Amino acid sequence: MPGKKESLQGSVATKDRTKITEPPLYKVLLHNDDYTSMEFVVSILIGIFHKSPAEATRIMFNVHEQGIGIAGIYTREICETKIDKVHSLARLKEFPLRCSMERA
Repeated sequence: MPGKKESLQGSVATKDRTKITEPPLYKVLLHNDDYTSMEFVVSILIGIFHKSPAEATRIMFNVHEQGIGIAGIYTREICETKIDKVHSLARLKEFPLRCSMERA
């Protein structure tokens, strides 16, 4: 097999390195209104955003006092899904709760 050895001489093995970048993150924002109950906001934060009851209550008061609060930080697709769930549940309960997202 001398032919095979000669054909490998002078060649360099290389690996293609692909730089993997993390997807951008977005904040899900809850907006205060005069009609959505505090209990409903806490239940949304626990059920959809998987917050503890204490953390959900803290975020709810933040929304209530400052007009806006961060429910969580996720990739774009996850944000969109969570916002859709919030809006669907709010409509079902006839609350005008509004969610939005912005780049983190």
